[in-house]
Amino acid sequence: MINYFFNSSLNQKIKELGSFIIVICLFGLTIIIVNLYGNFKNEQIKNLENVIQNTYFQKTLISISKSLEPRFEKYNYTINAGETFEGILDEINLDIKERKKVLNFIAKNKIKLKLYKNQKISFEIDNLDKRKITKIVIPINKKKDLIISSDKSNTFNYAEINKKLNLNKVYKENFIKNSLYKAAVEKKINPNIIIQFAQIYGFEVDFQRDVRKNDSFQIVYEEYKSDENKIVDFGNILYANLILQGKSLELYYHKSDKNNISDHFDSYGQSIKKTLMKTPINGARLSSSYGMRKHPILGYNKMHQGTDFAAPTGTPIMASGSGKILKAGWCGGGGNCVKIRHNSTYSTVYAHMSKFARGIKKGIRVTQGQIIGYVGSTGMSTGPHLHYEVIRNGKKINSQTLKLPSGKKLTGKEREEFEIAKIKINVLKSELIDMQD
Repeated sequence: MINYFFNSSLNQKIKELGSFIIVICLFGLTIIIVNLYGNFKNEQIKNLENVIQNTYFQKTLISISKSLEPRFEKYNYTINAGETFEGILDEINLDIKERKKVLNFIAKNKIKLKLYKNQKISFEIDNLDKRKITKIVIPINKKKDLIISSDKSNTFNYAEINKKLNLNKVYKENFIKNSLYKAAVEKKINPNIIIQFAQIYGFEVDFQRDVRKNDSFQIVYEEYKSDENKIVDFGNILYANLILQGKSLELYYHKSDKNNISDHFDSYGQSIKKTLMKTPINGARLSSSYGMRKHPILGYNKMHQGTDFAAPTGTPIMASGSGKILKAGWCGGGGNCVKIRHNSTYSTVYAHMSKFARGIKKGIRVTQGQIIGYVGSTGMSTGPHLHYEVIRNGKKINSQTLKLPSGKKLTGKEREEFEIAKIKINVLKSELIDMQD
């Protein structure tokens, strides 16, 4: 009986040990297999590295890779002066049939291509069979591209696409030491914004005589940036403040499509615009006032029925008010001149121009602030300057002492909308100033 229990217990122990031994054996076998595979793998890797590092093999790979062309290719082309689109297609080595197909598509759809020097055109080409165009991108302007593309059936389509631009609002301020222009450039304000700023205040301020040293300005304006963070265009001046001898001239931009309003207003809702601008030229020196004087060429006293502004040849001259051009041509002693009728009461004359701006001719309408010509010294003139006349009811008067009626004044619901817009602009200005601190 004792032997029976002893043998039974021994058998049980052997069974338990047997399972343990099997597990140990399997574990050991696994380690051996992994080591063998690892050694095999390392050996294979070494052999592969030896093959890759082989000089002849590397030269063969380079030779093959050079002979292969990617299926899809993007090609950027910068236009040279005088180049045609047909000539550009020759430059990118298109198949004759593909080249003809593109040109026929453009002609059939009467697509006008405005090409100019340094313009960048982008081509996307499929090299699978013959070189075929899948896409052409031609910039129309800073905000729009012309896209000509090919679909799966190899049929061309075209569309004008607005570029994705990011609107950014900018705050700048500075003291004026020499001139507004220099103070603005010092703060890296774009010349387009400086001109817009000067045009806004041109109805109220003479920048040559009204601005003093240590006067200052504040400005909030819009700029548009591309996805590459490059500035491509500018929007409106939302807020402007010109501080002259301690007096603030704050202006707010307000737009209402419903009421057909798009203008700059002071804090009380009064438009800054007047019938005529105070001076139709920026950065000029008053060289001769209205009144009796000794004529510099004729040599005798004569009534000077206008105001002369000395400025370098080529300085832009603006229309001091909106109106219709009565004359754009030779005016004898006045040289090249432009005469504009603004309304039944006022007309203006601009004389001694070096040349007229593009499109300026008799019969067309111009808007206030539009460039109509450039300073010169044509006719009876001793040097480059603008001779400017204001005519009221047929009589020439002194433009510098003229009191002109102001523009629109906001009332009622228009004024309420403006007050809300003004609060939003003031909050925006504060936020932009805080970001600079």
